[in-house]
Amino acid sequence: MALKATVFKAQVQISDMDRHYYESHTLTLARHPSETDARMMVRLLAFCLYADPQLAFTKGLSADDEPDLWQRSLSGEIERWIEVGQPDERRLRKASGRAREVVVITYAGRAADLWWQQNSDALERLRNLRVMDLDSSEIQSLSSLVERSMDLQCTIDGGEVWMSNGRETAALTPSIRKSCAA
Repeated sequence: MALKATVFKAQVQISDMDRHYYESHTLTLARHPSETDARMMVRLLAFCLYADPQLAFTKGLSADDEPDLWQRSLSGEIERWIEVGQPDERRLRKASGRAREVVVITYAGRAADLWWQQNSDALERLRNLRVMDLDSSEIQSLSSLVERSMDLQCTIDGGEVWMSNGRETAALTPSIRKSCAA
């Protein structure tokens, strides 16, 4: 018998001073049986970093042809394709042809560094790809905020992120490995 996803609810108030985006979102996250709390929280953080009414979680790990999140236009085109972790270079090349912007958020410390070393030459050619990295110790503090029902505040200012549940705060400073070409 297959294991089922665990459902988490999150009420997130986002104050993004960098983009002047101030909204509350009620989100449902399904954590795949093979997914860790850290990865799920990085997906939630990705939503906060790129929050938009059209941004949505996908089937993620359960589907080979979908990212973790995507933002689709009203006419169905993929505006933003967001992957969490260390996706295959061929997958990113394909996504780059399908979406206006592709974002990868890595978070696994040394494993993410090795992934970048192995793939950076090929990925540098993808003009619409952005790759950012999160420090593994910061991800541990983000993971400490996990609850089945979360009420979170996310503040983004000057490229830094603070996620809080009112009792604990996780401070994160994403570093950019690759920016989209202008």
